[in-house]
Amino acid sequence: MDLNPLGNTDIKVSSICLGSMTWGEQNTQEEAFEQLDYAVANGVNFIDTAELYAIPPRAETYGETERIIGNWLKSRGQRDRVVIASKIAGPGEDWIGHIREGKTVFNRHYIEQAIDASLKRLQTDHIDLYQLHWPERDTNCFGQLGYKGKAEPFTPIEETLEVLGEQTRAGKIRHIGLSNETPWGVMRFLHAAESLELPRVVSVQNPYSLLNRTFEIGLSEISLREQVGLLAYSPLGFGVLSGKYLGNTKPEGARITRWPQYERYSNPQAIAATEAYVALARAHNLDPAQMALAYVNSRPFLTSTIIGATNMAQLRSNIESVSATLSEEVLQEIEAIHQRWPNPSP
Repeated sequence: MDLNPLGNTDIKVSSICLGSMTWGEQNTQEEAFEQLDYAVANGVNFIDTAELYAIPPRAETYGETERIIGNWLKSRGQRDRVVIASKIAGPGEDWIGHIREGKTVFNRHYIEQAIDASLKRLQTDHIDLYQLHWPERDTNCFGQLGYKGKAEPFTPIEETLEVLGEQTRAGKIRHIGLSNETPWGVMRFLHAAESLELPRVVSVQNPYSLLNRTFEIGLSEISLREQVGLLAYSPLGFGVLSGKYLGNTKPEGARITRWPQYERYSNPQAIAATEAYVALARAHNLDPAQMALAYVNSRPFLTSTIIGATNMAQLRSNIESVSATLSEEVLQEIEAIHQRWPNPSP
């Protein structure tokens, strides 16, 4: 397992990060413990979570994933062996009204409240990487391409950074990151940090996969030039790139089977592209999911690939993707498919 620097910090994180959003909904605490034990034993030192989790977000499971991780940390006594990343939820009264009454903006009151609650659930005195889960301002994330230019008020970035800086100086968080962010947003945070000597963001957690390479258009250069590496989420497109949903198959217990609202990666163009990627993998005796992950793992702007699994077979296969090497022929054929169906599921 390769270890990569987290931005310009002295922290090294594994090239595979263990995602956790199914714990407390699709997975029990016992199953989560098994995943954590296996991942750590196989070189994974990076765990990503959020106050929002488990997914889908519900008042009944709010914070449950952090509580499970906290119980594991207490049980195993391995806090110094792992890098813990968590996130504060952004605004969304219509779908996360159970979190601080849906008024989750990035000002002093809410940031301090969210961090203290996460620390309590995680049973730790610090969070290594604290991320803004999505922008407070209205923008094009979560599958949207076009920006509508809505000029609504939002907490000034400088104010948000100042509060996070205070939390850093207090030792509650070590570093900060962004998520579901745009090139404009990342550069504004970097500019504010440089101008006012405030904490610098060290990562950006955005979707990136064979079905969604929009990160390459503007953010990849920022990642490389500014040392703000990508933490790639949905590298398998909600599991679509494994091929398990092809032919209109609905595997029992799978996420899209249970929650069809997550069918972002199942439009006709994405299905055609997925069929081509799966056929390419099989023609070269590769596991389709491992090929998709290996492609993400190989990108120069990547810090870590966030994997998620609901069973141990998936987890073992996903972690083993670090050993998969894609030939030049496979890479060229991937580019040919991408040219035919570019970013079918942003």
